[in-house]
Amino acid sequence: MRRKDRQVTDWDGMLEVLDSCDCCRLGLSDGNEVYIVPLSFGYSVENGILRLFFHCAPEGRKLDLLRQNSKVSFEMDSGHAFLPGNRPCTCSFSFRSIMGTGHACMLDDAVAKAAALEAILSHYGQSGNSFSGVDLDSVAVIMLSVEQWSCKKHL
Repeated sequence: MRRKDRQVTDWDGMLEVLDSCDCCRLGLSDGNEVYIVPLSFGYSVENGILRLFFHCAPEGRKLDLLRQNSKVSFEMDSGHAFLPGNRPCTCSFSFRSIMGTGHACMLDDAVAKAAALEAILSHYGQSGNSFSGVDLDSVAVIMLSVEQWSCKKHL
């Protein structure tokens, strides 16, 4: 990271930035191309390991690519505002951002899927849900085990 003065390194500060984000962009490998898809997300932290959860249709390009290569990148950001400068090239932008990598897998176990869906809904302020078998069968749930992530902010 070039601007170390903007790096957030304390765990609570990083989770605060994570909580402020409402969209996670998942980067998947498609041969010589990169496929990036914006997703709603939730997360959990267990034994210091961050796991991100996503839901989607039970079929499609994203899932096909994950089955071929589980290594993914992700990015999320929030707090955007233009900061004018004295001259055109001295303008800036306020932001909070997170970037990272990890491995993704599909969750098949009903209990794990329900917990992941609850984490997603809780991230958006909708907690205390119950999911029927029909609900769980109608969606695919992806779990991303984060191996590396960094956080930056400029306010």
